[in-house]
Amino acid sequence: MYNKILDFINLQTGEENKQKTLENVISNISFRGANLWILACAIVIASIGLNVNSTAVIIGAMLISPLMGPIVGAGFALGTYDFQLLKKSFKNLFIATLVGLFVSAFYFYISPFKETQSELLARTSPNIYDVLIAFFGGLVGVIAITRVEKGNPIPGVAIATALMPPLCTAGYGIAIGNFQYFLGSFYLYTINSFFICIATFLIIKYLKYEPVNTIQNKQERLIRYSISILILIMIVPSFFLARNLLNEKKFSQNVEKFIANEFSNKGYTVIYKKTSYNSNPKKIDLAFLSKKFSDEEIDTLNSKLFEYEIQNTKLNIKQDVTDLKSEILNEIGNQNKNITEKDLTINNLQNELSEFKFDNTNIIRELQILFPEMKNVSIGKHMIYQNTDSAKYQTVLIYGSEKSLSNNEIEKLNQWLTQKLETADVKVVRMD
Repeated sequence: MYNKILDFINLQTGEENKQKTLENVISNISFRGANLWILACAIVIASIGLNVNSTAVIIGAMLISPLMGPIVGAGFALGTYDFQLLKKSFKNLFIATLVGLFVSAFYFYISPFKETQSELLARTSPNIYDVLIAFFGGLVGVIAITRVEKGNPIPGVAIATALMPPLCTAGYGIAIGNFQYFLGSFYLYTINSFFICIATFLIIKYLKYEPVNTIQNKQERLIRYSISILILIMIVPSFFLARNLLNEKKFSQNVEKFIANEFSNKGYTVIYKKTSYNSNPKKIDLAFLSKKFSDEEIDTLNSKLFEYEIQNTKLNIKQDVTDLKSEILNEIGNQNKNITEKDLTINNLQNELSEFKFDNTNIIRELQILFPEMKNVSIGKHMIYQNTDSAKYQTVLIYGSEKSLSNNEIEKLNQWLTQKLETADVKVVRMD
């Protein structure tokens, strides 16, 4: 039974002739002639895909990219202690990397579209998950290469390990002078290359390929120690980045829950939202279609952030219509195409009109009960010019009646309107 299980999972079953496999690997290492042209074209295609945010185009570029050749060659060379092949593989990988950076940087430099699309941004923050994808993708790739029947895994490996997009993103970082993007994407490219190489090395050792050079135990231990140290160097930053990614996602989820419970579920329409996770303190900027918040309400909302496990964060509610329009257009312009300058202009006008709007129906109905002698009542805000240079708005009630109200009645009416309309100054005028 044990032997049957071993035979079931045995990689030697269906294995290609080792010499033939090695010849195929060596033939794909060199970047000269056709291979170099294919690489350059794949880089341009990937760069265009990243530039226009097209996933399909990026996948197409990954499928035709010959970048895996020297990386797999390096893994074979390490596994067979073929140091000449290792030198050749590294040399060609270095050439391919330089060509990739140059072509992609040149494309993005001349491209009229410099905006950082989501496909570009996704390649600037690698983490431990990228390590796992590269390693297991590399395992699948080298297993497929060593089979008599290559099967379908090769295209999938090219897509999963994704060597081309991060290299082109690094070129984008150079083109726009953003070295944070360059370092992040080039680190991802290095992770992918390194762990594909390590996966290849492990499979070649498992399949017992014949060593080209005989080395002493001391040298073999040195190679293993060096590989172990390099693995740690590659993995440790990715754990840190993965932890940051997890915390950022948790922060975003808590912010969404906060906005839903405190605003959306209460009928307040959010037209602008921006979170700044990397600032100190973190920031949440919001703007609403019509709702206005007092300073006390904003302070209360800030204190509620702790209830949602949102620490070290400042909530800013933007209510200045003067600069809100330009800020929303700048920040949201490409995130929400439904919000236009026309929408914002309408919103500003609605906000201005709301300052002059009263619920006249209810007020007039109550006035008729309290002061039945008043007829043809009109309530509104009027601009009163104090001199040629200044003016103020004042709430005015104009009414008609057979006789004027007494001073006592006018005082009572004034007090009632002041409380009802929540305004400090009401003028009552009788219409003759």
